[in-house]
Amino acid sequence: MSFFGGGTDFADYYKNSRYGYGTVISTALDMYVYIMVCKRFDDKIRVCYTVNEFVDSVDQIKHNIIREALKMLGIEKGIDIVYSADIPLSSAGIGLASSSALAVGVLNALHAYKGEHVSPEVLAREACEIEIERLSNPIGVQDQYAVAYGGFRKYKFHRDGSVTNEMVVCRQDTLDQLKNNFMLYFTGLTRVSSNILAEQKAHIYDKEKVLDAMVEMVLSAEQALAEGDVAQIGKMLDDAWNLKKQMSSGISNPLINEMYTKAKNAGAVGGKILGAGGGGFMLLFVPPQEQERVRSAMSEYKETQFGFETEGSRIIFTEKNRGE
Repeated sequence: MSFFGGGTDFADYYKNSRYGYGTVISTALDMYVYIMVCKRFDDKIRVCYTVNEFVDSVDQIKHNIIREALKMLGIEKGIDIVYSADIPLSSAGIGLASSSALAVGVLNALHAYKGEHVSPEVLAREACEIEIERLSNPIGVQDQYAVAYGGFRKYKFHRDGSVTNEMVVCRQDTLDQLKNNFMLYFTGLTRVSSNILAEQKAHIYDKEKVLDAMVEMVLSAEQALAEGDVAQIGKMLDDAWNLKKQMSSGISNPLINEMYTKAKNAGAVGGKILGAGGGGFMLLFVPPQEQERVRSAMSEYKETQFGFETEGSRIIFTEKNRGE
Protein backbone atom coordinates (compact mmCIF):
# COMPACT_ATOMS: atom_id res chain seq x y z
CA MET A 1 0.00 0.00 0.00
CA SER A 2 1.76 3.10 -1.29
CA PHE A 3 0.66 6.42 0.21
CA PHE A 4 2.84 9.11 -1.32
CA GLY A 5 5.45 9.35 -4.07
CA GLY A 6 4.10 6.73 -6.48
CA GLY A 7 5.51 7.31 -9.96
CA THR A 8 8.83 8.67 -8.72
CA ASP A 9 10.11 5.06 -8.56
CA PHE A 10 10.43 4.90 -12.36
CA ALA A 11 14.06 5.00 -13.50
CA ASP A 12 13.19 7.59 -16.16
CA TYR A 13 12.33 9.96 -13.32
CA TYR A 14 14.74 9.24 -10.47
CA LYS A 15 17.81 9.02 -12.72
CA ASN A 16 17.09 12.51 -13.99
CA SER A 17 15.37 14.08 -10.97
CA ARG A 18 16.56 17.48 -9.84
CA TYR A 19 16.52 16.04 -6.31
CA GLY A 20 18.81 13.20 -7.35
CA TYR A 21 16.27 10.58 -6.28
CA GLY A 22 12.65 9.46 -6.24
CA THR A 23 10.96 8.49 -3.00
CA VAL A 24 7.82 6.83 -1.63
CA ILE A 25 6.20 6.09 1.72
CA SER A 26 4.49 2.70 1.78
CA THR A 27 3.64 -0.22 4.00
CA ALA A 28 3.38 -3.96 3.58
CA LEU A 29 -0.05 -5.44 4.32
CA ASP A 30 -1.18 -8.56 6.13
CA MET A 31 -2.37 -10.11 2.87
CA TYR A 32 -0.16 -12.96 1.80
CA VAL A 33 1.01 -15.04 -1.12
CA TYR A 34 1.86 -18.60 -0.06
CA ILE A 35 4.43 -20.60 -2.06
CA MET A 36 5.35 -24.24 -1.58
CA VAL A 37 8.38 -25.71 -3.33
CA CYS A 38 9.49 -29.34 -3.14
CA LYS A 39 11.70 -31.79 -4.97
CA ARG A 40 10.07 -34.28 -7.34
CA PHE A 41 10.93 -37.96 -7.63
CA ASP A 42 11.24 -37.60 -11.41
CA ASP A 43 12.67 -34.86 -13.63
CA LYS A 44 9.36 -33.23 -14.49
CA ILE A 45 8.35 -29.69 -13.49
CA ARG A 46 4.91 -28.99 -12.06
CA VAL A 47 3.62 -25.46 -11.49
CA CYS A 48 0.22 -25.31 -9.83
CA TYR A 49 -1.90 -22.14 -9.43
CA THR A 50 -5.27 -21.51 -11.10
CA VAL A 51 -4.08 -24.00 -13.71
CA ASN A 52 -1.82 -27.02 -13.43
CA GLU A 53 1.26 -26.93 -15.65
CA PHE A 54 3.13 -30.22 -16.03
CA VAL A 55 6.15 -29.86 -18.32
CA ASP A 56 9.49 -31.38 -19.24
CA SER A 57 11.59 -28.20 -19.33
CA VAL A 58 11.68 -24.69 -17.88
CA ASP A 59 11.17 -23.10 -21.30
CA GLN A 60 7.78 -24.82 -21.57
CA ILE A 61 6.41 -23.07 -18.47
CA LYS A 62 3.75 -20.52 -19.37
CA HIS A 63 3.79 -18.67 -16.04
CA ASN A 64 6.29 -15.97 -16.87
CA ILE A 65 7.43 -14.96 -13.37
CA ILE A 66 7.98 -18.54 -12.21
CA ARG A 67 9.68 -19.48 -15.48
CA GLU A 68 12.15 -16.59 -15.20
CA ALA A 69 12.80 -17.21 -11.49
CA LEU A 70 13.74 -20.83 -12.24
CA LYS A 71 16.04 -19.69 -15.05
CA MET A 72 17.64 -17.03 -12.86
CA LEU A 73 18.47 -19.56 -10.14
CA GLY A 74 19.56 -22.29 -12.55
CA ILE A 75 16.91 -24.84 -11.55
CA GLU A 76 16.15 -26.95 -14.61
CA LYS A 77 14.14 -30.01 -13.55
CA GLY A 78 12.58 -32.13 -10.82
CA ILE A 79 10.58 -29.53 -8.89
CA ASP A 80 7.02 -28.78 -7.78
CA ILE A 81 5.88 -25.19 -7.22
CA VAL A 82 2.42 -24.52 -5.82
CA TYR A 83 1.04 -21.15 -4.81
CA SER A 84 -2.12 -19.52 -3.55
CA ALA A 85 -2.97 -16.10 -2.16
CA ASP A 86 -5.32 -14.19 0.12
CA ILE A 87 -6.21 -11.94 -2.82
CA PRO A 88 -6.75 -12.86 -6.49
CA LEU A 89 -3.60 -13.30 -8.56
CA SER A 90 -4.19 -12.90 -12.28
CA SER A 91 -3.03 -10.97 -15.30
CA ALA A 92 -5.49 -8.20 -14.40
CA GLY A 93 -4.04 -5.94 -11.72
CA ILE A 94 -5.76 -4.91 -8.50
CA GLY A 95 -3.19 -2.46 -7.16
CA LEU A 96 -1.85 -4.36 -4.14
CA ALA A 97 1.54 -5.38 -5.58
CA SER A 98 0.47 -9.01 -5.89
CA SER A 99 2.73 -9.76 -8.87
CA SER A 100 5.77 -8.39 -7.05
CA ALA A 101 4.79 -10.29 -3.91
CA LEU A 102 4.72 -13.45 -6.01
CA ALA A 103 8.08 -12.67 -7.64
CA VAL A 104 9.79 -11.96 -4.32
CA GLY A 105 8.14 -14.94 -2.63
CA VAL A 106 9.03 -17.43 -5.35
CA LEU A 107 12.62 -16.23 -5.38
CA ASN A 108 12.83 -16.54 -1.60
CA ALA A 109 11.39 -20.07 -1.72
CA LEU A 110 13.70 -21.16 -4.53
CA HIS A 111 16.77 -19.80 -2.76
CA ALA A 112 15.73 -21.73 0.37
CA TYR A 113 15.21 -24.84 -1.78
CA LYS A 114 18.84 -24.49 -2.86
CA GLY A 115 19.95 -24.05 0.77
CA GLU A 116 20.63 -20.33 0.33
CA HIS A 117 19.62 -17.46 2.59
CA VAL A 118 19.52 -14.10 0.85
CA SER A 119 18.75 -10.60 2.07
CA PRO A 120 15.64 -8.52 1.28
CA GLU A 121 17.85 -6.32 -0.89
CA VAL A 122 18.85 -9.28 -3.07
CA LEU A 123 15.25 -10.50 -3.33
CA ALA A 124 14.02 -7.05 -4.34
CA ARG A 125 16.74 -6.56 -6.95
CA GLU A 126 16.21 -10.01 -8.45
CA ALA A 127 12.44 -9.42 -8.58
CA CYS A 128 13.06 -6.09 -10.34
CA GLU A 129 15.30 -7.83 -12.85
CA ILE A 130 12.60 -10.39 -13.62
CA GLU A 131 9.66 -7.99 -13.87
CA ILE A 132 11.36 -5.00 -15.49
CA GLU A 133 14.36 -6.29 -17.42
CA ARG A 134 13.45 -9.85 -18.40
CA LEU A 135 9.68 -9.40 -18.84
CA SER A 136 9.83 -5.73 -19.93
CA ASN A 137 6.94 -4.66 -17.71
CA PRO A 138 6.62 -0.84 -17.63
CA ILE A 139 6.65 -0.61 -13.84
CA GLY A 140 8.62 1.07 -11.09
CA VAL A 141 10.65 -0.55 -8.34
CA GLN A 142 8.78 0.32 -5.14
CA ASP A 143 6.57 -2.79 -4.92
CA GLN A 144 9.43 -5.27 -4.99
CA TYR A 145 11.18 -3.49 -2.12
CA ALA A 146 8.01 -3.03 -0.07
CA VAL A 147 7.17 -6.75 -0.08
CA ALA A 148 10.79 -7.84 0.42
CA TYR A 149 11.41 -5.61 3.46
CA GLY A 150 7.95 -5.19 4.95
CA GLY A 151 7.10 -2.57 7.54
CA PHE A 152 6.04 1.06 7.25
CA ARG A 153 8.98 2.58 5.38
CA LYS A 154 10.31 5.41 3.28
CA TYR A 155 12.27 4.31 0.20
CA LYS A 156 14.70 6.40 -1.83
CA PHE A 157 15.56 5.46 -5.41
CA HIS A 158 18.87 7.07 -6.22
CA ARG A 159 20.27 8.29 -9.52
CA ASP A 160 22.98 5.59 -9.51
CA GLY A 161 20.33 2.87 -9.29
CA SER A 162 20.81 2.11 -5.59
CA VAL A 163 17.85 1.96 -3.22
CA THR A 164 17.91 2.90 0.45
CA ASN A 165 15.14 2.61 3.00
CA GLU A 166 14.35 3.43 6.59
CA MET A 167 11.44 2.89 8.92
CA VAL A 168 9.17 5.92 9.12
CA VAL A 169 9.94 7.56 12.45
CA CYS A 170 6.73 7.96 14.42
CA ARG A 171 5.09 6.67 17.59
CA GLN A 172 3.22 3.37 17.52
CA ASP A 173 0.03 5.09 18.62
CA THR A 174 0.34 7.36 15.56
CA LEU A 175 0.45 4.30 13.29
CA ASP A 176 -2.49 2.77 15.16
CA GLN A 177 -4.47 5.99 14.78
CA LEU A 178 -3.57 6.15 11.10
CA LYS A 179 -4.75 2.59 10.53
CA ASN A 180 -8.01 3.31 12.37
CA ASN A 181 -8.73 6.17 9.94
CA PHE A 182 -8.38 3.99 6.84
CA MET A 183 -11.09 2.13 4.95
CA LEU A 184 -10.36 -0.02 1.89
CA TYR A 185 -12.87 -0.77 -0.87
CA PHE A 186 -12.69 -2.93 -3.98
CA THR A 187 -13.96 -1.00 -7.00
CA GLY A 188 -15.10 -4.18 -8.73
CA LEU A 189 -12.88 -3.24 -11.66
CA THR A 190 -9.71 -4.98 -12.73
CA ARG A 191 -7.41 -3.60 -15.38
CA VAL A 192 -4.24 -4.41 -17.27
CA SER A 193 -1.95 -2.14 -15.31
CA SER A 194 0.77 -2.23 -17.97
CA ASN A 195 -1.41 -0.20 -20.33
CA ILE A 196 -1.81 2.61 -17.81
CA LEU A 197 1.80 2.44 -16.67
CA ALA A 198 3.10 2.45 -20.25
CA GLU A 199 1.28 5.72 -20.90
CA GLN A 200 2.55 7.13 -17.62
CA LYS A 201 6.13 6.07 -18.42
CA ALA A 202 5.93 7.59 -21.89
CA HIS A 203 5.01 11.00 -20.45
CA ILE A 204 7.32 11.10 -17.44
CA TYR A 205 9.44 13.93 -18.82
CA ASP A 206 6.30 15.98 -19.52
CA LYS A 207 5.09 15.38 -15.95
CA GLU A 208 8.32 16.26 -14.18
CA LYS A 209 6.74 19.07 -12.13
CA VAL A 210 3.95 16.75 -10.97
CA LEU A 211 6.49 14.13 -9.90
CA ASP A 212 8.60 16.77 -8.14
CA ALA A 213 5.49 17.73 -6.17
CA MET A 214 5.06 14.05 -5.23
CA VAL A 215 8.62 13.93 -3.88
CA GLU A 216 7.95 17.03 -1.80
CA MET A 217 4.74 15.47 -0.51
CA VAL A 218 6.70 12.49 0.85
CA LEU A 219 8.86 14.87 2.87
CA SER A 220 5.79 16.68 4.22
CA ALA A 221 4.06 13.40 5.09
CA GLU A 222 7.15 12.17 6.91
CA GLN A 223 7.14 15.33 9.03
CA ALA A 224 3.40 15.06 9.74
CA LEU A 225 3.79 11.47 10.93
CA ALA A 226 6.77 12.37 13.11
CA GLU A 227 4.63 15.07 14.74
CA GLY A 228 1.65 12.75 15.13
CA ASP A 229 -0.52 14.91 12.86
CA VAL A 230 -2.63 12.10 11.44
CA ALA A 231 -5.41 14.42 10.24
CA GLN A 232 -2.95 16.10 7.89
CA ILE A 233 -2.31 12.76 6.16
CA GLY A 234 -5.95 12.57 5.11
CA LYS A 235 -5.84 16.01 3.50
CA MET A 236 -2.56 15.16 1.79
CA LEU A 237 -4.03 11.96 0.32
CA ASP A 238 -6.68 14.06 -1.40
CA ASP A 239 -3.94 16.29 -2.85
CA ALA A 240 -1.91 13.24 -3.86
CA TRP A 241 -4.90 11.73 -5.69
CA ASN A 242 -5.40 14.94 -7.67
CA LEU A 243 -1.72 14.86 -8.63
CA LYS A 244 -1.81 11.18 -9.55
CA LYS A 245 -4.75 11.66 -11.93
CA GLN A 246 -2.59 14.00 -13.99
CA MET A 247 -0.11 11.23 -14.78
CA SER A 248 -2.29 9.17 -17.15
CA SER A 249 -5.73 9.33 -18.71
CA GLY A 250 -6.50 5.80 -17.51
CA ILE A 251 -5.87 6.34 -13.79
CA SER A 252 -9.44 7.39 -13.07
CA ASN A 253 -12.79 6.87 -14.80
CA PRO A 254 -16.46 7.78 -14.20
CA LEU A 255 -17.07 4.89 -11.79
CA ILE A 256 -13.98 5.71 -9.71
CA ASN A 257 -14.89 9.40 -9.68
CA GLU A 258 -18.42 8.53 -8.54
CA MET A 259 -17.10 6.29 -5.76
CA TYR A 260 -14.72 8.96 -4.53
CA THR A 261 -17.40 11.65 -4.59
CA LYS A 262 -19.81 9.42 -2.64
CA ALA A 263 -17.17 8.74 -0.02
CA LYS A 264 -16.22 12.40 0.39
CA ASN A 265 -19.86 13.50 0.60
CA ALA A 266 -20.33 10.96 3.39
CA GLY A 267 -17.35 12.16 5.40
CA ALA A 268 -14.11 10.85 3.86
CA VAL A 269 -11.33 13.44 3.98
CA GLY A 270 -9.18 11.99 1.21
CA GLY A 271 -8.13 8.84 -0.54
CA LYS A 272 -6.70 7.33 -3.69
CA ILE A 273 -6.75 4.36 -6.00
CA LEU A 274 -3.88 2.04 -5.10
CA GLY A 275 -1.40 0.87 -7.70
CA ALA A 276 -1.52 1.99 -11.31
CA GLY A 277 -5.14 3.16 -11.16
CA GLY A 278 -8.11 2.40 -13.39
CA GLY A 279 -9.58 -0.06 -10.89
CA GLY A 280 -8.53 -2.32 -8.09
CA PHE A 281 -8.74 -0.98 -4.55
CA MET A 282 -9.63 2.48 -3.26
CA LEU A 283 -8.06 3.60 0.01
CA LEU A 284 -10.06 6.17 1.98
CA PHE A 285 -9.10 8.30 4.96
CA VAL A 286 -12.21 8.54 7.13
CA PRO A 287 -12.37 9.84 10.73
CA PRO A 288 -13.81 7.06 12.95
CA GLN A 289 -16.95 9.06 13.75
CA GLU A 290 -17.76 9.25 10.00
CA GLN A 291 -17.07 5.64 9.09
CA GLU A 292 -20.59 4.31 9.48
CA ARG A 293 -21.91 7.04 7.18
CA VAL A 294 -19.24 6.19 4.61
CA ARG A 295 -19.93 2.48 5.01
CA SER A 296 -23.61 3.09 4.30
CA ALA A 297 -22.86 5.29 1.26
CA MET A 298 -20.43 2.66 -0.11
CA SER A 299 -22.60 -0.38 0.65
CA GLU A 300 -22.61 -1.55 -2.98
CA TYR A 301 -18.82 -1.97 -2.90
CA LYS A 302 -16.84 -4.64 -1.04
CA GLU A 303 -15.06 -3.32 2.04
CA THR A 304 -11.82 -5.18 2.76
CA GLN A 305 -10.19 -5.43 6.18
CA PHE A 306 -6.41 -5.16 6.40
CA GLY A 307 -3.55 -4.48 8.77
CA PHE A 308 0.00 -3.22 8.50
CA GLU A 309 2.59 -6.00 8.25
CA THR A 310 5.90 -5.42 10.02
CA GLU A 311 7.79 -8.21 8.24
CA GLY A 312 8.62 -8.81 4.61
CA SER A 313 8.95 -12.06 2.68
CA ARG A 314 9.91 -14.91 4.96
CA ILE A 315 10.34 -18.68 5.03
CA ILE A 316 7.69 -20.33 7.20
CA PHE A 317 8.98 -23.90 7.04
CA THR A 318 11.90 -25.67 5.43
CA GLU A 319 13.02 -29.28 5.40
CA LYS A 320 16.16 -30.74 3.87
CA ASN A 321 15.47 -32.93 0.87
CA ARG A 322 15.61 -36.57 1.88
CA GLY A 323 17.91 -38.92 0.03
CA GLU A 324 20.58 -36.35 -0.74
